[in-house]
Amino acid sequence: MFWSGTAHFHEETAEWLDRVAKITPILVRHREQAERERVTPLAVIEALRAQSIHRMWVSPAFGGGGVSVRTGSAVLQALARVDAAVAWQMGVQGVISRMSDYLPEPVATQLFRDCDGLVVGGINPTGQAEPVTGGYRLRGRWSFASGSTHADWLVCACVITAPDSTPPSSTAPAPTRMLFVPSDAVRFDDDWRTVGLRGTGSVSFSVDNLFVPGDFTVDGSLLRRPPQDRPSRGHAIAYYDFGPFTTASTALGIAQDALSAFPGIAVGTVPARGTESLAASHIVQAGLARAAALVRSAELMLADAADQATTRRESGGEKLSALIRLAAATVGENAVRAVDSLHSLAGTRALAAGGRLDRCFRDVHSAVAHITLAPTNFEMVGAYLLGNALLMRR
Repeated sequence: MFWSGTAHFHEETAEWLDRVAKITPILVRHREQAERERVTPLAVIEALRAQSIHRMWVSPAFGGGGVSVRTGSAVLQALARVDAAVAWQMGVQGVISRMSDYLPEPVATQLFRDCDGLVVGGINPTGQAEPVTGGYRLRGRWSFASGSTHADWLVCACVITAPDSTPPSSTAPAPTRMLFVPSDAVRFDDDWRTVGLRGTGSVSFSVDNLFVPGDFTVDGSLLRRPPQDRPSRGHAIAYYDFGPFTTASTALGIAQDALSAFPGIAVGTVPARGTESLAASHIVQAGLARAAALVRSAELMLADAADQATTRRESGGEKLSALIRLAAATVGENAVRAVDSLHSLAGTRALAAGGRLDRCFRDVHSAVAHITLAPTNFEMVGAYLLGNALLMRR
């Protein structure tokens, strides 16, 4: 049984990596345009949609690929080795698509099977949702909506407010809810100007006094637990246990690209007033090996976490959550250390605008700013290992 499952995994992963290979020339062709315009061109999104990559983690019941966590991670790594901005958007789409398992089935069908655009948005609860008859009255502003230019629907994370605006108790966290709204009902602000991941188009958007039916919402407290079992369910792990795989996979792919790019730079580069290439330097050789070790250990740790998520599923609890968060934070840390060291070893050759190491350096530092890869995860997992509850944030 074990070997049968492994064979299936290899076949599935090979099939989906082949889909990435088919569209790689399109990604490469439009990569610089995305950097300049700060948004991924429509031609790239259409190519991704044609291969169903934006729906790879969605249940087949809702028109998705239903791939394993590990296969999806491999796809994001492959995309990031070509264009990290594309991988980031597909990761955002991938994790938000996991809410399809929490939404009522007719709504999940409408959002993910009947619509072919992206479903992205803001999952930090910076909006307010007031309960009204039949649903909620929504208002607020959300930042970092990666891929929103090509979205049909946007999720808006909110704090639930009372009609009389009574402030929530200071001793308990305010209840949250995820509200899904059509993209033509929001106002976008073109405020995405950053060093890395430029092509993600991660602009802000706002909503003012919009009614959202109750069926188009998800109770935020449910997302820390696996979705209820039903025939249409795509994955049996909690929403918040899924997210770290997407960001970590993109960061890892960036580091893999840097590792692949470095030998070509080192072999052909002789430092100013030097007599030998960088490749002949013992310091460079050792540095490259250490970077390779960082990347390889990150690959193994992330793959193990993906396998644990698949195996433990509903029974994993806080132990599984801690393992996933530890793996993601380690991947982020290793990816930055590997890219930084290779960038430093390459010297001035790494400074060329548009060069691979330059892009990797900028993109990886933007990627690890995400909260799922933040060093604070080490603190919270450490506290858990010392016998405390696993906090979401502190």
